Amino acid sequence: MAALGIGLIGTGYMGKCHAMAWNAVLPVFGDVEAPRLLHLAETSDERARQRASELGFEKATGDWRTFLDDPLVDVVSITTPNQFHAEMAIAALEAGKHVWCEKPMATALADAERMQEAAARSGKVAVLGYNYIQNPVIRHIRRLLSEGAIGEVNHVRIEMDEDFMADPTTPFSTRSALASGYGALDDFGVHPLSLLFTLFGHVESVVTDMVKPSEERPLSGGGARKVENHDVASVLMRMESGTSVVLMVNRAAWGRKGRIALQVFGSTGSILYDQERMNEFEIYQANGPTENQGFRKVLAGPYHQPYDRFVPAPGHSLGFNDLKVIECRELIAAIGGKPANLIDFKDGLRIERSVHAMAQSFADRGWVRVEA
Repeated sequence: MAALGIGLIGTGYMGKCHAMAWNAVLPVFGDVEAPRLLHLAETSDERARQRASELGFEKATGDWRTFLDDPLVDVVSITTPNQFHAEMAIAALEAGKHVWCEKPMATALADAERMQEAAARSGKVAVLGYNYIQNPVIRHIRRLLSEGAIGEVNHVRIEMDEDFMADPTTPFSTRSALASGYGALDDFGVHPLSLLFTLFGHVESVVTDMVKPSEERPLSGGGARKVENHDVASVLMRMESGTSVVLMVNRAAWGRKGRIALQVFGSTGSILYDQERMNEFEIYQANGPTENQGFRKVLAGPYHQPYDRFVPAPGHSLGFNDLKVIECRELIAAIGGKPANLIDFKDGLRIERSVHAMAQSFADRGWVRVEA
């Protein structure tokens, strides 16, 4: 497969992650052509030139639209704030580019639907940046579940907690505005939903409660503004497979930094995983003498592929950015017409519809069925 030409829009934390992944995918995997980092777009020409120099891009621009007509650009990485995803992804797809867009798809369901329609019309690969599903540990858990290692799954609990909104004196920002979405549900709740989809399929129906720990937040220039979305949400879900799930998300949870705690309960055992300890999981299997039964901790190692592409020894640990490199390799495979472990716009739209059904459930105070 020929080397891909890359355009990048946005160079915040996730933009840097994408750039690092494009730069690392050949050294790590060794079975692809080195991507050519062609164009970088930022909010000004000056900032774009600075970031292009730092991240290894050949050209820089303060207007992201300028490189869409370049026939050498094959893939556009979109890492801008959520409210800009739809316009940029649709424009890139209509220009004949593959798209790698960070989550969530969009802040409005209609925009997410337009993105999927544009992807279907284009015939191009359009995927979302759900890198937690790339963890070799998650891949192994999926295999264990498919092999029946804990019997038939009957209940799942998954929680995502961080504390970046825990301090009530944190100034009001776009994160607390309706323009950025429902709050914790779509700000990061889509991440546990991506894990649920990867392990168990799509959501069928939901009932939701949401909370605002802070009713208002101070403005940087003085005064205060009412918080327009919710930092905490609790959801009961029924999957299409029939499995019952409890989802809890909280971005005001003091002491939690990057927790995605997954508990899977089956007829013959249980599996536990926590993103804050992403290189290990625990498994309980109800077999053998009762007095010897207990949870076993399993450390990630080179036998949990593609861990071996990064580290030759077990227990030495991968990190967040390594998952992005794996995701980048999966994207290259998909562009080459090969099977890939990704969430495309079609399945991503189902995740978005799940989020919007949760918000509708809260408004209606009852169960809501997720549109297929």
